[in-house]
Order: sequence, then C-alpha cells, then structure tokens
Amino acid sequence: MIIIGVTDVHGSVAALRTLADILCRADLVVFAGDITNFGGEAEAEQVMLPVIQRASRVLAVPGNCDFPGVDVFLDRQGVNLHGRGMAIDGVGFVGLGGSLTTPFQTPNECSEEDMAQHLNHGLSQVPLGLPMVLVSHQPPYRTACDRLFSGNHVGSRSVRGFIEENTPLVCFTGHIHESAGIDRIGPTYIINPGMLRSGRFAYAEINDEVKVIEIRSIS
Repeated sequence: MIIIGVTDVHGSVAALRTLADILCRADLVVFAGDITNFGGEAEAEQVMLPVIQRASRVLAVPGNCDFPGVDVFLDRQGVNLHGRGMAIDGVGFVGLGGSLTTPFQTPNECSEEDMAQHLNHGLSQVPLGLPMVLVSHQPPYRTACDRLFSGNHVGSRSVRGFIEENTPLVCFTGHIHESAGIDRIGPTYIINPGMLRSGRFAYAEINDEVKVIEIRSIS
C-alpha cells in the first residue's frame, strides 16, 4: 500500500494542486489536520473535495485550526478518522484530530484525557491482529517531531503512550511546523512532513511492515 500524507494545509489549495498527480497515484491519501486556516465546512470543501473526487481513497482528521464545520464536511464525505478506527486492505487505521491547549486559543483543543479516550475508541473499531497506522495531528511527546524552536517538546504523552502500547507501523503527524522530520518510538516511525506550503509531503510504502518511509518534495 502506498500512502501519501499531507498536513497543515491551512487552506493552501494551490499547493495541493501541484501535488495532484502524486495524490492520484497513491492507494491512500491521509490529511493529518489543519486542513483550513480557521475555516469551517465551506473552506474544507474547497480544499478537500478535488482530492476526494480524484484520489483512490482519502482519510482525514481535523487540526486545532479547524472549526467544527470541518468535521461536518469530513463526516458527510465519509472520510473522517477522528476518534475512529477502520481496516483498509488488511491495515488498521486510527485517527486523532485537534491538539492540546495552545497559547493561541485555537478552536479545536482538548485535554490529554480526551485524546486518550479518542484513541482508545478508535482502536476498539480495528480488528485484532492487523498492522496499524496512526494519523494524529498532535505529535507524540519527546520526539524530533514535537520540538519548538526553543527546544521544548510539546507533544502529547497520551499519543506517545498509545504508540508505545500498540506499536503502529507509522504515525503520520503535523501541528509543529518547525519540526518536520522522521523519528522512531520503538518500532514505530513518526513522520511530520511539515506545512504543505513548504512543498513537502510524507511518502510510505507498507504492508505488514514499512518498506519505504520518506519526506519528499513537490518540486
């Protein structure tokens, strides 16, 4: 299975257009949050509908900069993975949207306890024994993917605990724009390609293990 992961689109339709051919060749496209830039249903439709109409399969979680209308759109399209789990071609997928509390009072923030509850609910919907992929806007705590310019780690301990306990193959994440990179927690790859506007996306080939995992550039 070829998976393309994009994150922190922030309404950049132009950046997605440049990626159109790559998205169409993937088996699955995952959006790891911040689809809009403080937008709702109409903005999410503008960003995502062209991808949903052309790509083979799409899954998405909202980010902290997405208003509740984004969830409405994702639900209406049948692509919302937040707090849910599903199996696709023998791989389980679990999703987590939103973020922990930020200094900016963004519209989609929650507690560590809420995050743990959403993750466990999603996991309960995945058949036992399948290799698994996590799509989480909030990165796990203390990795190369959750570090601010100051050096402080601002990821989620609940996400990290979920990864340590359930060992997904990959965690597609975002949220911390300055922490684009690939890291590992045990056998799990953590990949944050950074803001889509920077021209980067996550590329993974998986089956029951990770064959390829890279951050690639649009250009």
